[in-house]
Amino acid sequence: MSQVFKALSDPTRRRVLQLLQGGPLSAGELCDHFDVSKPTMSAHFAVLKEADLVHAEKSGKSVIYHLKLSVLEEALLGFANSFGLGVETPAVAAPKVEVSQ
Repeated sequence: MSQVFKALSDPTRRRVLQLLQGGPLSAGELCDHFDVSKPTMSAHFAVLKEADLVHAEKSGKSVIYHLKLSVLEEALLGFANSFGLGVETPAVAAPKVEVSQ
């Protein structure tokens, strides 16, 4: 879980994840959204892959990134649960039935 939060601590990486919500994008398409060098973006992609938040797929000369939303959801739920904020379904009491004699 700590790798996920390390990855989420940077605004550039959070923005990459937001962009990937719209669907898979190539490294070049993602880089076009940022005013940083390609090696810097490559380092951001590496952190996201290490945290298992994205899946990289080779397509010819391009690398296509896919968002792995389930990993993010699990980390956030685990974090919430550690503070007792987990979603619990309240127990439903059985209705009382009166029996006439």
